[in-house]
Amino acid sequence: MKLKTNDGGWSPYIAGGLVGVLAIFSVLATTQLLGKTSYLGASTTFVRAAGLLEQTISADHVTANQYFTETKVLVDWQFMLVIGIVLGAFISSVTDKSFRLESIPPIWEKRFGPSIGKRAVWAFLGGIVAMVGARLADGCPSGHGLSGMMQLSVSAFVALILFFGVGVLIAHIVYYRRIS
Repeated sequence: MKLKTNDGGWSPYIAGGLVGVLAIFSVLATTQLLGKTSYLGASTTFVRAAGLLEQTISADHVTANQYFTETKVLVDWQFMLVIGIVLGAFISSVTDKSFRLESIPPIWEKRFGPSIGKRAVWAFLGGIVAMVGARLADGCPSGHGLSGMMQLSVSAFVALILFFGVGVLIAHIVYYRRIS
């Protein structure tokens, strides 16, 4: 099995295996260090980041917010994991020479044109829908996909089927163009 693919990227088998090892290590480490089991996931980190930003403007509102009393606003190991994911993706793309700045992905430009504003608005709205969905599902695809599947959770199977099914459906609706 090759470490790199023909396009210079990592082998999905090697990368998947490493993510599996990371998931197991995270459970073992958090159980030993924190005294409670904590699983991989990212969506709560984004909510905590919003809480940290909001604290700079209205600390009283964050303190009184019921969600933030249950889900503490803090920088924890999962917060650092999300930062590591961003840094790791950057380092990986630089080392395999695939890094490039682009304001409009080619597939978007082909379908909707070169408007940066239009792309930004739709990306922002898509992010809101994804975050609301992750909060309603009580976790994001990484949480359900890695941690939930690791536990053979029925809700994780259902969530993943819905995440991918709706993703494929929306991609088909957004990008499909009938050739006449």
